[in-house]
Amino acid sequence: MPVRETAIERHRRVVAASRETGFVLDRRRLHELGVSRHQAAAQVAAGRWVRLGNQTFGMRDGPLGGCAQWWRAVWETGHRIALVDGASALLAAGLKGWTEDVVHVSVLHRHSIVPIDGVKIHKVARRVEDEAIGAGVPRTTPAVAAIRAAHWAVSDRQAATILAMPVQQRLTTAKQLMQTVEVVRGRTRRALIRQIVTDIADGAQSLGELDFAAACRRRGLPVPSRQVLHHGPRGRVYLDVYFDDYGFAVEIDGAGHLWGLAQMDDNLRENQLVIDGDRVLRITLIGLRLNEETVMDQVAAALRSDWAQDTYARRRR
Repeated sequence: MPVRETAIERHRRVVAASRETGFVLDRRRLHELGVSRHQAAAQVAAGRWVRLGNQTFGMRDGPLGGCAQWWRAVWETGHRIALVDGASALLAAGLKGWTEDVVHVSVLHRHSIVPIDGVKIHKVARRVEDEAIGAGVPRTTPAVAAIRAAHWAVSDRQAATILAMPVQQRLTTAKQLMQTVEVVRGRTRRALIRQIVTDIADGAQSLGELDFAAACRRRGLPVPSRQVLHHGPRGRVYLDVYFDDYGFAVEIDGAGHLWGLAQMDDNLRENQLVIDGDRVLRITLIGLRLNEETVMDQVAAALRSDWAQDTYARRRR
């Protein structure tokens, strides 16, 4: 005669099975484990488990970790229709330095979902081919998640940041973002997102330099020279833009400047300029897009500074 499993033994067996999902399970998985609704209710009544919604049970009390929150969001929304998406999918992929108060989930627009505490449900017009990652928590690929996160962002600055960070952290590539922006269509800031993705991809080296020159013209400032040859510690280098008469350069960094050894090379180049008596202002291409007025205020202040005026006087003699 088989030995009947006790409630404690059942609890321990289920806890072991829930480790991969952050110590949460849904009714469907509990049924697969041979746990009836009555037995699940008894575990809750005994204080061993916690109800986390209509479908989800926590195997232990206390705050939920990220993994548990993602699984709960999918199960409560509907495991057949929901994908963790946007910034939450990027966090699930390993994004560092970003926090979210809610879990972002996408469903097709035809589905009607009851609001769920702690979950932000986004309706999308259509799914993109191969957008779902099969292993682990059901979620979108980093490229799709980044584009949607930018559309769902609360500001242009946040949108630009959530596009740049996954590329900087090697979760996706600029090429993948360029491909994805063509097929993932959101309702907001379409032109800005396309422009930011192009900036991240650095499709044309002179793009930021041309835009900077145009910004100088709009402010009535001197227009600098572009791609000026300079002899640095490792031979010849080219400065992005250089105000010849005022003795200072502006380096416009694309996303690529933050990768690998590029930052070290930039620092060496900048140090040599300072050693030779020049000054350097550093900006990012995305920063120029989002904060042109502030950037150009600093450029104008640099042109009015004592050292720039002294250099101008010397070089114009």
